[in-house]
Amino acid sequence: MPEITRFYGIVIKLFFGDHPPPHFHAIYGEYVGLFSIDTIEMIEGDLPNRAKKLVIEWATINQKDLIAMWNQQVFRKLPPLE
Repeated sequence: MPEITRFYGIVIKLFFGDHPPPHFHAIYGEYVGLFSIDTIEMIEGDLPNRAKKLVIEWATINQKDLIAMWNQQVFRKLPPLE
């Protein structure tokens, strides 16, 4: 699964051809969260609350790029949360 970005110990990955709905994976140590690209909600997983908030903040900023990546299946790196 290609890595899109990394910030504050959180790794964001997206896998093309994965099951619907459009989503990305956030990994923080042993914790994993699956986030909907459309709603920017964690739909599965066990990320700690602080990490979840950081991922939501990042995804809100980059939502259009995530949607384009999912639809076009063209991978590219996105900037980390600063």
